Amino acid sequence: MFETLKNALKTKEIRIKIILTLLMLLVYRIGCYIPVPGLSSDTMEKLLSDDFLGILTMITGGSLQSATLFSLGILPFINAFIIMQLLTLVIPKLEKLSKEGDAGRRKITQITRYFALVLAAIQAIGVIVGWKEAVYPVFSFESSWQLPYLTMACIIIILMAGSTMVMWLGERITEYGVGNGTSLIIFIGILSTAGTTMATAFKMVGQEWTYIWNIIGFILIVFAIFAFIVFMDLAERRVAVQYSKQIKGNKMYGGQTTYIPIRVNGSGVMPIIFATSLLMFPQMIMALFAPQSEAYAWYSQHMGSGTWVYYVLLALFILFFSYFYAQIQFNPEDVSRNIQQYGGFIPGIRAGKPTSDFLKKISNRITLFGAFFLMVVALVPTFIFQALSAGGTLPFNSAFSATGLLIVVSVALEFNKQLESQIMMKHYKGFLK
Repeated sequence: MFETLKNALKTKEIRIKIILTLLMLLVYRIGCYIPVPGLSSDTMEKLLSDDFLGILTMITGGSLQSATLFSLGILPFINAFIIMQLLTLVIPKLEKLSKEGDAGRRKITQITRYFALVLAAIQAIGVIVGWKEAVYPVFSFESSWQLPYLTMACIIIILMAGSTMVMWLGERITEYGVGNGTSLIIFIGILSTAGTTMATAFKMVGQEWTYIWNIIGFILIVFAIFAFIVFMDLAERRVAVQYSKQIKGNKMYGGQTTYIPIRVNGSGVMPIIFATSLLMFPQMIMALFAPQSEAYAWYSQHMGSGTWVYYVLLALFILFFSYFYAQIQFNPEDVSRNIQQYGGFIPGIRAGKPTSDFLKKISNRITLFGAFFLMVVALVPTFIFQALSAGGTLPFNSAFSATGLLIVVSVALEFNKQLESQIMMKHYKGFLK
């Protein structure tokens, strides 16, 4: 990866893209330190102390806990994107748009933006209503009011504007920079939270020197998990495809052997994001709008984050969404049709339906193995980090979640692939000139 980065920096066009990406990420991090008037960061930090809301804080890079401009971060856009992905499979009109090429995708993206703005408004209202004790009046004439409604309205508008700006930064990174902007913003947020957590852990060593062994164990476990994720992320099943020779005019085409790569973890981190989002949504709504209710207390105790029911449901949802997302990413019928159209065949398998059935069978087996891998990554590190946290004294639980681990590795590998493809494209352009 370092060699790829070195070669990319030698090329002027790619170097400019990297600089633009870093500058826009810097703008994002600066926005994470701009306080929102009327919102107390000290009170927010106390209110966001539990494990569930700590996950939201980690994704936003600590800005939610600090009550800053980018408190909502990229979360509304991610939620809108996930919901649109699900609706595309249910609503025929959206499914038709998704198959209309770039024009259809642009329309879906535009709808996703508007939907993200609506979700940002809902989440901003939820933050103000759920944690109204963190709101203090900015305008002097509000001091006699029971609640500072004008300040609350201004905070909602500021949070919505911040979320919209983060969404805009992500799209600009994708368009003018290197890699997927949304993924890179989440990546930077997770790393910044992990860095802050590790700094806090090292400070605790001053109080008890034996904590250094917990920190060393945590670092070794994280590197081992990273290596395991990289190994599984690059693993793939290669299905050989033979193309028959065709004579067109005076030239002969085909006659070569290639392969179809079916990745073990082709869905990436999306099944875990889908599963955790679905499980966290009821708890998030109740935490924002009814934090003192009996329903929220019962849900947190029996089905909330950290309970055995939560872990069982998480494993089942990961399995379901792994197959769900695999069908979106890899369609055996389309692949079989394309192979047959270009005169290809899988050795030992007849063209047409037998080929699609064969590919579907392989895809289902690979997806099952990939789903078990995601289950292990989602559940095992959580228990290991809890054991190393010295009874909750060391904040290792908030340093990396399963989603965070996968996102960090997946985004780093994707960033490396983007650089390699752009370097290769630049070389091809130079050859054509």
